[in-house]
Amino acid sequence: MSYFTHHVFICCNQREAGEPCCNTIGGTEAFTYAKDRIGALKKNGAGAVRINKAGCLGRCDSGPVMVIYPEETWYSFIDRDDVEEIIQEHLLNGRVVDRLKI
Repeated sequence: MSYFTHHVFICCNQREAGEPCCNTIGGTEAFTYAKDRIGALKKNGAGAVRINKAGCLGRCDSGPVMVIYPEETWYSFIDRDDVEEIIQEHLLNGRVVDRLKI
């Protein structure tokens, strides 16, 4: 059994100026929102959800991106509403958000 029910990695990589990267289009903001939201819902810690910053996940053209394990589900998102939908549907209710899946 996994230590966490879900382990989320959100790309917060910052490349040199002009190069596409998740951080310049909201990676760190999404990480902060997701981490704070999971904490507020008291869904963090052992047996629950872990939100982590990640370096480059290699999918810059689809960014910003996150990947959720153990399902190995990749998402692209635009704003807090998208991140909230992933939290509510995937992390809390176990349903993949097909419209955001990459």
